[in-house]
Amino acid sequence: MGLFSFTKEIAIDLGTANTIILHNGRIVVDDPSYVSLDKRTGKLFSLGQAAKNQDGRTPPWIETVRPLKDGVIADFNAAEQMIRGLIKKTENKHHFFSPSLRIVVCIPSGATEVEIRAVRDSAERAGGRDVFLIFEPMAAALGIGLDVEAPEGNMIVDIGGGTTEIAVISLGGLVTNTSIRIAGDELTADIVDHMGRQHNMRIGEGTAEQIKINVGSALIRLDSPPEDFVVHGANKMTALPMEVPISYQEIAHCLDKSVSRMETAILNALENTPPELYSDIVRNGIYLSGGGALLRGLDKRLTDKINIQFHVADDPLHAVAKGTGIALKNINKFSSTTILIR
Repeated sequence: MGLFSFTKEIAIDLGTANTIILHNGRIVVDDPSYVSLDKRTGKLFSLGQAAKNQDGRTPPWIETVRPLKDGVIADFNAAEQMIRGLIKKTENKHHFFSPSLRIVVCIPSGATEVEIRAVRDSAERAGGRDVFLIFEPMAAALGIGLDVEAPEGNMIVDIGGGTTEIAVISLGGLVTNTSIRIAGDELTADIVDHMGRQHNMRIGEGTAEQIKINVGSALIRLDSPPEDFVVHGANKMTALPMEVPISYQEIAHCLDKSVSRMETAILNALENTPPELYSDIVRNGIYLSGGGALLRGLDKRLTDKINIQFHVADDPLHAVAKGTGIALKNINKFSSTTILIR
């Protein structure tokens, strides 16, 4: 039957850190949002994990680019090449022709008209004939399994690589939404800065990301603390190699300011929530999704601070992607509502 399929439907979670593509309800691509370009020709050299592995290790004529910054497209050409290359990974080798593409892409709820247009144009230039967009908090809610069309308030906090999306959803729409550019990348930058100031050590984003994964924490006291993580890097003054053990308590102090800003944004969103929906949220709790939801102790810290129960989604890394896939499956139903944007 694949030989006679004229339309191919894919869902794309176009993230600052990772891009995930679903086809037939299954994740077929899950790659870092990186591309390497040959400066001499402008052509694609590598993409995804291969490009990320080359970051900081390329000869002068190869440039490694992250096409998205703060959740939106920062480099239009690189984004188009990345989307096109990742879509190519999903192609069926048994097709004698390229089927037309119907694509649903998720975007930050705070994206401007210009930024939305850039995403749509990139998807169309990468081969999309029918392109629909969905806001990330709405996709996250669908991925978590919430009934977004019910007359009931649900609050989503989606902490991605570039943005943290905070939204209250009811009757298929975003009643309130806030998009702040404090998320995974900001936490990584905090760690890079901390290691330079506190230990006089020069590290890159990749090492900071490993620190965050191994000993990242939002609390200085954890019930099941991780072991210290040994960091290897260069002394900023002498360039000699260094080895420093890092504890989760140290990283909790390092990330405290950024996490506090997330708390403030959530409180501000609650202040702007209508009373009836607020009572629903108190009863249902607040849902955390995105890679940032995996930060140790974050749900407990937010619960203690805001006095509303925070729930981490079962698969927070893929909640938005799964929700985008659900929107794709229900495209005929959702395209006439505010859930999907044409």
